[in-house]
Amino acid sequence: MADNVIHPSAIVEDGATLGAGVKVGPFCMVGRGVTLGDGVELVSHAVVAGTTAIGARTRIFPFASIGHQPQDLKFSGEPCSLTVGDDCIIREGVTMNPGTAGGGSVTKIGDRCAFLANSHVGHDCIVGNNVIFSNNVMLAGHCTVGDYVIIGGGAAVIQFARVGAHAFVGGMSGLENDLIPYGMALGNRAYLSGLNIIGLQRRGFSRTDIHGLRRAYRLLFAAEGTLMERVEDVAAEFSGQPIVDEIIAFIRAGGKRSLCTPGSGADA
Repeated sequence: MADNVIHPSAIVEDGATLGAGVKVGPFCMVGRGVTLGDGVELVSHAVVAGTTAIGARTRIFPFASIGHQPQDLKFSGEPCSLTVGDDCIIREGVTMNPGTAGGGSVTKIGDRCAFLANSHVGHDCIVGNNVIFSNNVMLAGHCTVGDYVIIGGGAAVIQFARVGAHAFVGGMSGLENDLIPYGMALGNRAYLSGLNIIGLQRRGFSRTDIHGLRRAYRLLFAAEGTLMERVEDVAAEFSGQPIVDEIIAFIRAGGKRSLCTPGSGADA
């Protein structure tokens, strides 16, 4: 389109679809199966390949590799895709892989996410909205990350793990279990260190909500009974409180990983 700006050194292959107001900077490459939404900017030296859709106003910085074939040795060229939402920031050296036949064939990133330098999103991951990956975060394949999650620099999340909405993973942590919504995980190997109280406060949750969540947390991870017994007790006592219900639903849904639980001395 006439209002697009394509640097002479950039390569936009035939078959690529560009919205209005797209900017493709020096030495970028856009593959034939790529769709760039309105206002997308590739700053320079960025490559977008495969069957990849980039949402409106997303900015991709130098040396990012977006949509190349997944790092899965079982991948045999089957159709797969990557979708990135609107208003995302993808900084230098970020890598994002599409899905595989063994995981649904789709990797999906939500809106308003920030992926800082050299972070990685593996194949078949589902990442929610308003998520922040700090520098060098490593998200293995088949992971699910909820809305408003923050993952600190250098942290790694094992394949098939689930990270609940509004959770926080500390820098340099190695998360090998599922992290409940609103939870905070720290350490190598990461343990549940309490609730993401600062995040709750920043996002406007009321004091009443936070106090109720603290009480539910302490009951869920008390010493008495089994976890599922405590889940049923908390579900009955806090029925109708949405943020507690969200944690209960997350635990009941289960996954391929165990649940991240409190370490020694951890408190809410």
